[in-house]
Amino acid sequence: MAPHRWIVLEQRPERAGNATHTLYVNDLDARVAAISARGIEPSDTEIYGDVRKVVYRDPEGNEIGFGGSPA
Repeated sequence: MAPHRWIVLEQRPERAGNATHTLYVNDLDARVAAISARGIEPSDTEIYGDVRKVVYRDPEGNEIGFGGSPA
């Protein structure tokens, strides 16, 4: 992410599903390319005015999105 910023992920099956997180990044295309290089492809891409959001979902319904300026 960036210096002095972090996110904690815990595996808790009893609380799984329906979480939503979005992180705004400086270079969305580079972030998506780095994730794709690991074999993970986005579930969806959304546009909100001046912001593009790329969404990843897991089988339990949790969502993590990365937002950035449109391509």
